[in-house]
Amino acid sequence: MRILARILLNGLGLVAAAQLLPGVHWSGGVGALLVAGFVLGAINLFVKPVVTLLSCPLLVVSLGLFYLVINGAMLELADLLLDALVVDGFVWAVFGGLFLALFNLLLRLLFEPEVEAVR
Repeated sequence: MRILARILLNGLGLVAAAQLLPGVHWSGGVGALLVAGFVLGAINLFVKPVVTLLSCPLLVVSLGLFYLVINGAMLELADLLLDALVVDGFVWAVFGGLFLALFNLLLRLLFEPEVEAVR
């Protein structure tokens, strides 16, 4: 159940990004929303860790700012795989990736219970 909720929230994040950012466009129904959430979740689960590991020196040199570029690249990859999602260039993909990261952070802070420290 938790995985389905994360997939749906990823899809809702894409729709929210399309509503708020003029360079990100969404055209799809509920089924496409679930597919988009699944695709974005799969990209973040399988591709993003490999790219992050390979770009570790750039992350260190840029003090973590290169992570914005990685998020943008993951959104561009989702754009390539999904017909319902259109991103108008890499700059908008970076802004969209930043938006999705903040969206997921906010949802995680609101809905996931805090883990108590082990004594």
